[in-house]
Amino acid sequence: MQTAVYGSWQSPITADLIVGGVVGLGTPVVDGEDIYWLESRPTEGGRSVLVRNGEDAIPAGFNVRTRVHEYGGGAYCVRNKTVYFVNFADQRLYRLLAGEDPEAITPENSVFRYADFVVDETRQRLICVREEHRDAEVINCLVAVSLDQEHVGEVLTSGYDFYASPRLNPEGTHLTWISWNHPNMPWDGTELWVAPLKTDGSLGRALQVAGGEEESIFQPEWSPGGTLHFVGDSTGWWNLYRLNAGAVEALCPMEAEFGLPHWVFGMATYHFTPSEKILCTYTQNGTWRLAKIDPATGTFAEILLPYTEISAPGILTEDTVVLNVASPTESSSIIRLDLDTLAVTVLQRSSDLEIDSGYLSAPQALVYASNGRTAHAFYYPPKNPDFSAPPKSLPPLLVKSHGGPTAATSSALNLKIQFWTSRGFAVLDVNYGGSTGYGRAYRQSLNDRWGIVDVEDCNNGARHLAATAQVDSRRLAINGGSAGGYTTLCALTFGRTFKAGASYYGVSDLEALATDTHKFESRYLDRLIGPYPERQDLYLERSPIHSAERLACPVIFFQGLEDKVVPPDQAERMVNILREKGLPVAYVPFEGEQHGFRRAENIKRALEAELYFYSRIFKFETADQIETVEIANLS
Repeated sequence: MQTAVYGSWQSPITADLIVGGVVGLGTPVVDGEDIYWLESRPTEGGRSVLVRNGEDAIPAGFNVRTRVHEYGGGAYCVRNKTVYFVNFADQRLYRLLAGEDPEAITPENSVFRYADFVVDETRQRLICVREEHRDAEVINCLVAVSLDQEHVGEVLTSGYDFYASPRLNPEGTHLTWISWNHPNMPWDGTELWVAPLKTDGSLGRALQVAGGEEESIFQPEWSPGGTLHFVGDSTGWWNLYRLNAGAVEALCPMEAEFGLPHWVFGMATYHFTPSEKILCTYTQNGTWRLAKIDPATGTFAEILLPYTEISAPGILTEDTVVLNVASPTESSSIIRLDLDTLAVTVLQRSSDLEIDSGYLSAPQALVYASNGRTAHAFYYPPKNPDFSAPPKSLPPLLVKSHGGPTAATSSALNLKIQFWTSRGFAVLDVNYGGSTGYGRAYRQSLNDRWGIVDVEDCNNGARHLAATAQVDSRRLAINGGSAGGYTTLCALTFGRTFKAGASYYGVSDLEALATDTHKFESRYLDRLIGPYPERQDLYLERSPIHSAERLACPVIFFQGLEDKVVPPDQAERMVNILREKGLPVAYVPFEGEQHGFRRAENIKRALEAELYFYSRIFKFETADQIETVEIANLS
């Protein structure tokens, strides 16, 4: 074993390894005996490829991705071996039959986008969400798109700011959906509606059956027998309910989350077996679990699996299910699970890389006090079997603030975290107040206090580790993307805990975000900060761009130049201020990237550039040969 300073350790977990051997996996769908899923492939420019039973189901040149809400999701559905999907380049809807080329079913028209489909076989149409972009106005509604001719869609219902989850009952006689208005986000308050379908395909009188301004509804689904089920958080936890004889009935009330923040379309935490039992996933204290519920008896039975991340259950048979799973030692995989024997068949892994477990740092759940509240995080100590650090030295710490901010981090294997720990960094991945997975009250603790609670939880996590002599208090860094980038910039601007940081497409100007962003998030800050422009004072007060003179440590910025969520101007103005102030600052822009990086070469560049930046700031030599980064004002 060699002795070397923390940060300088040679690691087999390289940036090339991470981007070259990893694909994103998502949205498994079962159609008869066929299993479909999406693969996001960095080596193909981030193209989202539809896969059927392990083989590509769409030709090269097609990219299954919708831009509705900008974040997308719900970009395809399958019925009786026919695939319907949105192609990213033109946002048109296509029909794909096995062995044939995709056929467009919506005309060329750049103002319309589509997502979240259900097939109405009786009337030969798709029912879905449509988003219309004309000048500055964006209109969302539910439409029916004919399968017989190219058509932009006939409006079924409109008037709300947003719609999601249109679902037909088994007989095709009733449609359910959720809708909500500004300033709510879907995890704040949504309404669940049901309407009969008339003989001409239009909707009859719609009835609101659940939800409201202060209740979030998630994933309405009809059972095989035609009973409407959904997830709601009226008790403070996202639990399962059904509509029984017109009354809302809880299935298994518990302090656990069976729902997710509706950032993208098509998310699912439960599905029905043919006998009407419910196979569901839920999370407690940052760990996801699998269970089976018998609605007839109320029986709840957990199914013990060696995974901490479990999502998107798809039913093959009564006793066979498809899941997307991961654990602290296994990256994401699509699996087939036999519920009787618990035998697992891996259908696809996000990575075929075989990494010696000796290089993998195991996450430790950390619960700590934070300004009178309780905060949650996962702590990863440095780990590399080939190296030890000099006696009495402590590792640098990288605190990670996730995006959203209504999202959550996970204990599942993340090679980007292991990239740091195997080089001698400690990592603290924080589920700060506002994160999902700990109940509605924890999620709402960020209301009116974004830029305060999240920053406190990141600061106090780092201070806890420093006070307990687990990390070096002189070498504390923080990074984050999007909303996590805002938390990062706030922590660096308004405090002195951290000595360096990295902002990935982070928010620096709240006022600009409130006035220059896409429709979905255009009123998000009403709850997180306050109504605008009535509380403009808070927007100015909590924007790092307006207090940059208080920032006193080096920062590196990464930015996609086609980002519509957080435009490049937010990073570039901050960089110019810091450059003029004389602080060490670096800026790494990426052509062709939007909100989040998808291309392999850019993911690699960002990861290595951040390491290079810290090596210069914290004065250690990297073991890797890394392309240098121009750092202004670095002596």
